Amino acid sequence: MKKMTPEEYFDLAHRYYTNARKFLKGAKVEYNRYQDPKPVHEATGIGYIAILKAIDGFLLSQGLPHEKLPTSVIEYNKALIKFSQRNGRLLAAFHTAYEILHIRGYYRATLSVPAIKEGFEAARFVIEHITHKKITA
Repeated sequence: MKKMTPEEYFDLAHRYYTNARKFLKGAKVEYNRYQDPKPVHEATGIGYIAILKAIDGFLLSQGLPHEKLPTSVIEYNKALIKFSQRNGRLLAAFHTAYEILHIRGYYRATLSVPAIKEGFEAARFVIEHITHKKITA
């Protein structure tokens, strides 16, 4: 597989985030809850991966070689602490997105619209902060 540049990772992060949001647009909502878990699973999984792609691009831009990119949430957390000058807001948003999108949305299938929206807002913040580019969708 071709090694991507940081910019390619950033573009991929934006693309994944936009695609994840599209999965939710067609999902039926009733009483502030999604009625079908499948699009929620897909959207939250892809949304979380978008964050990881943005962080990978950031770490590469800081000189970390491809072979040393994180492979677990613990390693991503350590890398963010090390390379982001301990930006508390960025770390909080990363943890919020991880807890809501990855754990609650993808694994535990929470169907709460407000919770999923909060997770995507945190993901948007992380991606835009790291890539220095607004998500257009």
